[in-house]
Amino acid sequence: MALAIPAAAAASGKVVLVWVPSGTSVEELAAAGLSPGVMSAGLGAVPPEQTYLDVGQGNRVFDSLYDEPLPKLNGGRGRWWREVVERAESAPAEIVPGLLTSTLAGAGVPRGSFEVRGATLGQLPQAASYDLLIAIARPTGNSDAPLPIGIAGAGFDGNLTSDSTRMDGYVLSTDVAPTILERFGVAVPSEMSGQAIRSEGTVDATAIDSLAARMDVISSRRGPVIGINIAIWLGVLLLVGLASRGRAAPMAVRVTGLAIIYLPLVLLLGAALEPGETAERLLVGLAAPLLGAVTLAALRGFRALATASALTVLAYAVDVILGSPLTSLSLLGPNPGLGVRFYGIGNELEALLAVLVVAGTGAALVGFFGRLSRRAAAATFVAIGLIAAFVFAAGRFGADVGAAIVFPVGAAAAAVAIAGRGRRSALLIVIVAPLLVLALLALVDLLSGANAHLTRSVLDAGGLGDLGDVAQRRLQLSAHSFGRPVLLAFLPVVLALAVFAYLKRDRLRAWVHDVPAIRAGLVGALAATVIGTLANDSGALLLEIGAAYLLVFTGYAWAENAAGSG
Repeated sequence: MALAIPAAAAASGKVVLVWVPSGTSVEELAAAGLSPGVMSAGLGAVPPEQTYLDVGQGNRVFDSLYDEPLPKLNGGRGRWWREVVERAESAPAEIVPGLLTSTLAGAGVPRGSFEVRGATLGQLPQAASYDLLIAIARPTGNSDAPLPIGIAGAGFDGNLTSDSTRMDGYVLSTDVAPTILERFGVAVPSEMSGQAIRSEGTVDATAIDSLAARMDVISSRRGPVIGINIAIWLGVLLLVGLASRGRAAPMAVRVTGLAIIYLPLVLLLGAALEPGETAERLLVGLAAPLLGAVTLAALRGFRALATASALTVLAYAVDVILGSPLTSLSLLGPNPGLGVRFYGIGNELEALLAVLVVAGTGAALVGFFGRLSRRAAAATFVAIGLIAAFVFAAGRFGADVGAAIVFPVGAAAAAVAIAGRGRRSALLIVIVAPLLVLALLALVDLLSGANAHLTRSVLDAGGLGDLGDVAQRRLQLSAHSFGRPVLLAFLPVVLALAVFAYLKRDRLRAWVHDVPAIRAGLVGALAATVIGTLANDSGALLLEIGAAYLLVFTGYAWAENAAGSG
């Protein structure tokens, strides 16, 4: 139950933001009568001062995008504030420190109507004389752990959420300022990227704790659950190949490839069950290869490859249409704990789904629709690519702007490859396709009120300068991604594979000579991966994941060719 706000106090329009002691729990805030939730403290791990600044400015960017680190408060508050403002001007975004208070003053809101103070939980009931009470646990140290938050006031009687996250019980630091401005009836400035906080449903502190606990392990489990299992599968593949002197290698390659394709599907099951780390490792390590083996037992040739791709893509399509309740908590989901994306798909899924959609369509054309004409096959590539782009890029569903680019590019490139058009017309189609899809999705976002990433980051930009900031921000983040130690370690492998593929291109063509739809699908998937690397803010990640799934499809084509020639 929300705190009782006296009618006279509500009419006074007073708002207080209270920082309660660190360690305050969601249950304690709920027990005190506030609508509970957890708040993303920043983009990645940030110091407490950055969280406070983000709350006051209603916008945030990665620390790596500032020219300087956050200054230390050791030269006086006046000097510190000047350095903070100068630092904000270096960011490729409209970062305005203190924007909340300056907006309130500019709107004529009387001084004293908004207060910021510290308090203990025992003092919170005394603050019930305010129209809106926002209590947030103080951040400590450089951390990306979400902070417990509670709000009391008219309209707040369930778990907190916002349009920034669309997650029950989860909001952003940048959502606080718009919430305060909305309560005062003041227009939210365009420089603020946050969305007003509201409450939905009933108070359920246990569900919020469960959400926060799952989000907290997503990053740390990716290596043990995904990386180690793939390493084990590849080790088994190598042992089988050596032990059988190559005779069982084609079958082992098929099973391993299908296991990797089914991997994202099994991770959705993990998100639904929320098991411990060991249980999730076993689930993925055993279920994905088992699904691959069962699929091969039921379907031969490229039908198995097409089926595995279709099942994985459809599972994610259905989930994002339903609001991405599982995708957002999957180990390959958008990783909301990082503080960037909270619904729909993220860059990891964009990279692998692009390959599964485009190359998987090629496998389906060979396995199930082998008698289609080249023109019909080209139309199929385009149709499936556009449907996937709509589902995974539209704001109401997948909400991934990159998907609006890479899916049409991949589909168009595959269609051109199988239709055999000239280079000039091919280039024109590949360029025009994503532009048309982006325009269509922008229209859909506007008409549906989706208010997703495309609308907020591009359509709401205040001019060419703001659009330039968006582009600069994405390019800088993409460049930084190539320096991340984990990704940097695999770049030489990707480059070596690229060089090997170029040198052995004639042999690769021979593997797919009799299956032009597979060849076209691989061409389209390659185009999607390259464009995704250039157009996204995690270029290295898309390059490596896209290359890995291209290798899976290429290996499967080799296995089919080897089995046929044997």
